Amino acid sequence: MTATPDTRETDKEEILAFVQAGAGRRVLGMGSLGLLGLLLIYIAIVQSPALEWRLFLLALGVGTLWTADKMRRATASRIELTETELRDSDGTVIARIADIDGMDRGFFAFKPSNGFLLRTTDKGSNQWRPGLWWRLGRRIGVGGMTPASQTKYMSEIIAAIMAQRDIDKSA
Repeated sequence: MTATPDTRETDKEEILAFVQAGAGRRVLGMGSLGLLGLLLIYIAIVQSPALEWRLFLLALGVGTLWTADKMRRATASRIELTETELRDSDGTVIARIADIDGMDRGFFAFKPSNGFLLRTTDKGSNQWRPGLWWRLGRRIGVGGMTPASQTKYMSEIIAAIMAQRDIDKSA
């Protein structure tokens, strides 16, 4: 007779939902930023504005190209939801489910496009993955270049887990 793994432990690591950037949105977003960066650098080199404007345009162009590359790297991964945590596929823990205090999916919420906003009890380090998620203190925004269907599904599962957690606490 062979020993079987504890099913409760493996269920907690099962991916319940995932969110990843769509290919078309990635191409459009990175292409737009890349084109803007190249145009800013081109204008700074070809036109003859004052030196301070030329340096400003060059810095802005390089910064825009850097952002496009950061977006490329960020949107190559995906966000995964397990029973215990919300994490990036590179292993970065975005939030533990036990630490989530609230969620806002409303129309007027300060959230990414096609996404949702989480509030946590603990203050984490500020992080930004353009087009996928960001964290500022206790607030986490999920979405951006992601399909609305995936983020809505994930937010509904998080809401169900939070409701079950609240029921278990009151019992």
